[in-house]
Amino acid sequence: MAVRIVDSADVADGASIGDGSSIWHLAQVREGAVLGENCVVGRGAYVGTGVQMGDNCKLQNYALVYEPAVLEDGVFVGPAVVFTNDHFPRAVSPDGTLKTGDDWEAVGVTCRTGASIGARSVCVAPVTIGRWALVAAGSVVTKDVPDFALVAGVPSRRIRWVGKAGVPLEQDESGTWVCPQTGDQYTEHDNTLTEAVAP
Repeated sequence: MAVRIVDSADVADGASIGDGSSIWHLAQVREGAVLGENCVVGRGAYVGTGVQMGDNCKLQNYALVYEPAVLEDGVFVGPAVVFTNDHFPRAVSPDGTLKTGDDWEAVGVTCRTGASIGARSVCVAPVTIGRWALVAAGSVVTKDVPDFALVAGVPSRRIRWVGKAGVPLEQDESGTWVCPQTGDQYTEHDNTLTEAVAP
């Protein structure tokens, strides 16, 4: 499938855009960014220099993904989400001189396969959002999120477990977590959730 880049988008010559991907109005994709196949970058979204995105990722309108973020396959980033990239941001040094790109250490947000970040959330780098985790809208993520965790709040904390469908899991009599939509089963051990092994 062909790449679709609308005329008002700003895509650097040095960016790599995978087959079937779409870059919409007023979006900016910087040099060195790598987008996999079938990605969608919504209106006004920003993809920083060297950001890595896998296949089938969606950045909704006005999401700001600053380098050196890494998004694995199937990551959803909701409208107006922000990924930060600096431990201690300052515009100027203590002597008042303007800081440059060489005056700070870039730190990134990593989103594992299938993770979803709800609208207007802020992920404060360095953090990793686990596989198939779900960050509720408006959350501020300041520490790593486990696989399959549903986190919410400021700062965010785990409030439920979710399956690959994004639906909160329900615990059966045996203690196994079950997705009410797909029937998939999960096992919890030491505050970690894993997919149950089929018999």
